[in-house]
Amino acid sequence: MTSANPAIIFQNVCKKFENSRTNAVDHVDVTIQEGEFITILGSSGCGKTTLLKMVNRLYEPDEGKILLFGEDISTVDAVKVRRRIGYVIQQVGLFPHMTIGENVAVVPKLLKWKKEKIDARVKELLTLVGLEPEEYENRYPSQLSGGQQQRVGLARALAIDPKIMLLDEPFGAIDAINRLNLQDELLRIHGGLGKTFLFVTHDIHEAFKMGDRVIIMNEGEICQFDTPRHIAAHPANDFVEMLIRSAREQEQIFFDACQ
Repeated sequence: MTSANPAIIFQNVCKKFENSRTNAVDHVDVTIQEGEFITILGSSGCGKTTLLKMVNRLYEPDEGKILLFGEDISTVDAVKVRRRIGYVIQQVGLFPHMTIGENVAVVPKLLKWKKEKIDARVKELLTLVGLEPEEYENRYPSQLSGGQQQRVGLARALAIDPKIMLLDEPFGAIDAINRLNLQDELLRIHGGLGKTFLFVTHDIHEAFKMGDRVIIMNEGEICQFDTPRHIAAHPANDFVEMLIRSAREQEQIFFDACQ
């Protein structure tokens, strides 16, 4: 369920990188409601990751504002902004010399939580992402599969109970079967937490399966922002129509091969 309260507002946001002739993100105006699961879809270089990284100030916009729950993030210390936001990337980035429990506990320890609170939170989160604490808490990342490591990365991002989660192609390096399982798991977790999720992907099937609404980007601009059903029925322009047609052709090739 979503609320009527905006969680993230992009106001005329632009970003241009050095030596580039065009904007990586070009005059984006978008409002995302609290509790929504938003997927951001587009091909490589379309600006989707740049848009995501401006939310936690890994990149700064050249123009425009980004508001989190009504607050202009440019007026807040960048470290404080990042500590309010969960961030999961494709390369999980677990510390290899730390146990799984220690990896999940990194930020709570930085914030000087009491040991009892940290231990309880680690067990709670490992259980949430489907990793039995007694079995996994004292293992090391090298002893886990890629899918299990990605679950740990998700648990670590949730450690301080952020209201907003940013996920940048988190399942891109995972095999197809585990990817489907992780998609289902993430939808279950989102449904139980009521947080706002922004999820970047270049896979249209993943974007339409996961998103309450989907942002489709091309060359830094938003082509369409709507529900998967409405986008499929009413593509806004030739680019979106081409995406939909390509996805349907892929499905047809698969079904024909299975006959």
